[in-house]
Amino acid sequence: MKIRLIALLIGAAALLSACGNDKIIDGVKYNVYGIANMESQKDPNVLYEISASSVIWGIILCETIVVPVYIIGWDLWQPVRKR
Repeated sequence: MKIRLIALLIGAAALLSACGNDKIIDGVKYNVYGIANMESQKDPNVLYEISASSVIWGIILCETIVVPVYIIGWDLWQPVRKR
C-alpha cells in the first residue's frame, strides 16, 4: 500500500513539472510545445529543438502511459533562438 502511494505521488509530481524550458528572446516569451498544441504555440521565426530531459523522462516513465502522452502532446520541443 505504501509503495503504491509513493508511486502515485511521484507520478503526480512528474506530471506537474515541465521538462522543457520556456525562453525569453528579445523580450518575448516563447513556450514549449508538443503535437497537441503545435498550432497555437509554435512560432515560425524561432528555432526549436527536442527537449532531451523530456525524452528521458518519457522513456523512464513509459509504463505509466500518461507521462509519455503528456510529453509528446504538450512538452516535447523547446525554443532555442531566433532563426
